[in-house]
Amino acid sequence: MPNPSEQSSCLVLENFIGGKFVPCRTHIDSYDPSVGEVYCRVPDSGAQEVEAAVAAAKEAFPGWSARSPEQRAQVLNKLADLLDANVEEFAQAESRDQGKTVTFARTVDIPRSAYNFRFFASSLLHHTNDCSQSDHMGCLHYTIRCPVGVAGLISPWNLPLYLLTWKIAPAIAAGNTVVAKPSEMTSVTAWMMCKLMQQAGVPPGVVNIVFGTGPKAGDALVGHPDVPLVSFTGSTATAQCITERSAPYCKKLSLELGGKNPAIIFADADLDRCIETTVRSSFSNQGEICLCTSRIYVEGSIYSEFLERFVAAAKKWKTGAPSDPGNDNGALISKEHLEKVRSFVALAKSEGGTVHCGEGVDQLHLPERNAKGYFMPATVISGISDSSRVMQEEIFGPVTCVSPFDSEEEAVSKGNGVRYGLAATVWSQDVGKVHRMARKIQAGMVWTNCWLVRDLNLPFGGMKNSGVGREGGKDSYHFFTEVKTVTVKH
Repeated sequence: MPNPSEQSSCLVLENFIGGKFVPCRTHIDSYDPSVGEVYCRVPDSGAQEVEAAVAAAKEAFPGWSARSPEQRAQVLNKLADLLDANVEEFAQAESRDQGKTVTFARTVDIPRSAYNFRFFASSLLHHTNDCSQSDHMGCLHYTIRCPVGVAGLISPWNLPLYLLTWKIAPAIAAGNTVVAKPSEMTSVTAWMMCKLMQQAGVPPGVVNIVFGTGPKAGDALVGHPDVPLVSFTGSTATAQCITERSAPYCKKLSLELGGKNPAIIFADADLDRCIETTVRSSFSNQGEICLCTSRIYVEGSIYSEFLERFVAAAKKWKTGAPSDPGNDNGALISKEHLEKVRSFVALAKSEGGTVHCGEGVDQLHLPERNAKGYFMPATVISGISDSSRVMQEEIFGPVTCVSPFDSEEEAVSKGNGVRYGLAATVWSQDVGKVHRMARKIQAGMVWTNCWLVRDLNLPFGGMKNSGVGREGGKDSYHFFTEVKTVTVKH
């Protein structure tokens, strides 16, 4: 497979519709965030391209949905094998396209993408349906689950292939066909995966990928009357537009949105493990993960010690060229996003906050080639009011704020004091306290004494402004199918 990261000329992507690559008349510039230069041109698709993709998916649906779960699983497993066989090419491309380190892409993004296909290929074979007897009426009731049809899938730029495959895998495993739209900022690995489709035995039209912006391609997809179901990962504001656009059609929606995730650290926490993990949970992937920790609440009696040790650990978190295996973080996704993240740090300073390390405090020493890249060091802030925009809004960068609390009740109040409710971490060796906090914290996922330990069988998703619906083994299967109750009189 050609490696986009080694091609000197500007890469030009094409849409993948009905099993074929289809050129587009107009394109969008896509940047390499680590050098700040255009390296790729992405189709600027609209209603016409979406129409063609939906038509191809509709045509492919009867044949694909008629296959047995075992036959569909074989295809998913072959796709996983092909991703595994090309892991280095995909990791290099993901790093160049998104800005993340090659190490992160190689160890997290691409292996998880392959595992998504394997997991749903397997989990599909283990679902059972309900049955109920009404002997007094001479009836037997049972349920069946049927694929819905054409699934519209929209994935974000932070974990491009990882989150695209998290949607494609359960959708096609359940017998649907798909039209997917990756982020226009990170489209290369999706395009590379299209090249593997035929090798894996994916029939033409089962997976269609249309590249472009949300307002054009995304809007055409979610507003299409022949797309009964939409799975979206991205911002809360975009999800509100999707909800309004799809409402006239009563579409099934799964919306995985932003987070403003708290870590609540009690005085009896194992501080060595807590600090090591909380640095990772705050800054991994440049802080560009919806599950990253951005508010850290520490019990008053250990606040000073924690802050000193946490800042020292954050200063050791290295930011620089994504290709250097010694670096923990690469570049942020775009110049505009870097400016947005920096603006939050400036706001914190203007409100009297203390920036202990990172932006404006620590100088980055970048190779000459990366001098114009969108880099920002791990940044720790204290002294910010809970009502500040810095504490209320999703920053989505390598910035976290530390604040003290005195009681369990205050910790719950602070943790819940935002409009988001995606994830939280709780650090304590008191089992009773852990369970009480897990129940009271408003979040779809609560990790205690750890972070981002995932079992794909279990539900993933948030509450409040962090989303609608859940995805995971059983939850994704339920979302990507419609249930029917059948009653047989005997």
